[in-house]
Amino acid sequence: MNTVTIVHNPRCSKSRGALQMLRDNGIEPEIIDYMTQAPDETAIQHWLDLLVLEPRQLMRQDEDEYRALGLNDPELSHADLIQAMIRHPRLIERPIVISAGRAVIARPPERVLEIL
Repeated sequence: MNTVTIVHNPRCSKSRGALQMLRDNGIEPEIIDYMTQAPDETAIQHWLDLLVLEPRQLMRQDEDEYRALGLNDPELSHADLIQAMIRHPRLIERPIVISAGRAVIARPPERVLEIL
């Protein structure tokens, strides 16, 4: 059986909604609470590859940290932005649901249905 993974922040209503939608569809996913289990560079790059996104596209650009850290600087490299997400995981857009080599940012939570 295919493993479904959710990159989850339990304090986020959209993330909780996506997790509930998975469970309502009979799926108990592997849960990565990225706020307590900080992702490494390999994990973030894997998510970016699956989502076909650049690092800045995976960042919550409306967060105060994003502005305070100057992450809108176009001179920052791919690696710089990934390192910022490692140091400040709150910047990572959530939830990310991964299944069968595909991923989706489940905002709104109903987007999880796209990959089930």
